[in-house]
Amino acid sequence: MDDDRLWGFEQSLWIEGPENYREKVDAEVVMVLPRPPFAFAGEEAIAAVADTPTWERAELTDRTVSRPQEGLIVVAYRVRAEKDGHASYEAWCTSTIRRIGHEVWRVVQHQQLPALDQQD
Repeated sequence: MDDDRLWGFEQSLWIEGPENYREKVDAEVVMVLPRPPFAFAGEEAIAAVADTPTWERAELTDRTVSRPQEGLIVVAYRVRAEKDGHASYEAWCTSTIRRIGHEVWRVVQHQQLPALDQQD
């Protein structure tokens, strides 16, 4: 997956809603989210993310990409997500994405750390 497609894939998880999560997040995913119980796995993780807002806009900055082996991509970035025209959420995130078939990728790990300088 080239970088443009990779970042479009990651951004879509912020702005395209629950059906998109279910399509792009692996059934064995592990997530750390900024709410109890904080560590989630599998369907519980997918449901937890599906219950969060679908943002109108998500800007991914401070991007880092690692490709430790064929078919495995690790990203880190800062997201600024907006809804109704104002910044609603800022966080530092990581995701690990693996290829499961020709041009078919799934998120197997995701973590969010709310930005300390987040404004409401």
